[in-house]
Amino acid sequence: MKIKSIISFIMAIFVFSTCAKAAPPCSCGEDINLKLEDPPIMGQDVREIQIQLYRLGYFKDSINGIYDKTTADAVKEFQRREGLPADGVFGPKTFRKLAELYEQPVAQIETEKPQGEVSLVILTLERELVVLDDGKVFKRFPVAVGKFNTPTPIGLFTITQKDAWGEGFGSRWMRLSVPWGVYGIHGTNKPWSIGSFESGGCIRMHNVHVEQVYEWVKIGTKVFIVGGVDGPFTFGLYPLTQGSKGSDVMEIQKRLSGHGFYNGPIDGIYGYNTREAVIAFQKAHGLNPSGNVDTFTYEKLGIILFE
Repeated sequence: MKIKSIISFIMAIFVFSTCAKAAPPCSCGEDINLKLEDPPIMGQDVREIQIQLYRLGYFKDSINGIYDKTTADAVKEFQRREGLPADGVFGPKTFRKLAELYEQPVAQIETEKPQGEVSLVILTLERELVVLDDGKVFKRFPVAVGKFNTPTPIGLFTITQKDAWGEGFGSRWMRLSVPWGVYGIHGTNKPWSIGSFESGGCIRMHNVHVEQVYEWVKIGTKVFIVGGVDGPFTFGLYPLTQGSKGSDVMEIQKRLSGHGFYNGPIDGIYGYNTREAVIAFQKAHGLNPSGNVDTFTYEKLGIILFE
């Protein structure tokens, strides 16, 4: 699908609103301190380190998420090669050095700047951010987006906040006007995650890339976030109940409003009023009035996934 077609499609479907100021929900590697202990340290952080050291040729054992002697030896070898104290402790300095190695291949500063109105298109399935200059493609950047169980919001939003952050959070943060939570475009201290479905819903960029985009956008810049052909249901039709939040809830609210059952805010938050509207819709269509959006309710609302 062409960029102009994508924008026209989104503008016809989605609405946007602003959010209050808040700090980015980013992970930080500055306090990491993994070392050989008894019993051994284990978990996702260890597994991630093993994967990156394996890719660089230092770790040659099975990826098991356990900080064992093999892992410590791989860390020592990495530290020796990079001029760090070879103590086998994976702390902040070792973490930063590992991140630097992944940033170096992309550390090219774009000297040319967009001259017209800037807008952004984020293609979630392609894990790509496209900078538009007066509607024309100016620059493309690889990004990481949300995991399938914590998807990146789909829709039309705006930049509501810009900040420079500390090294542990990535160098820049641009908040999006997602009404049901804190989401944004930001740098990362885990550059190896770029190109994957890895975040809690935010859009991660290489720090050198996000610093360029940060200079080109302003408060109010439009950000079009695109899913697949199923739009807000790109990652499936999940059961929705009171307390659910997301792009799928927002679309349910729009459908209920269009059918005359809901007149509350289109905010992607499944609150009491949304539940009451679902119950009324279910009763009117001979469905079980559970107040939850299930398979049959999706179907009656005309929401069916493409094969």
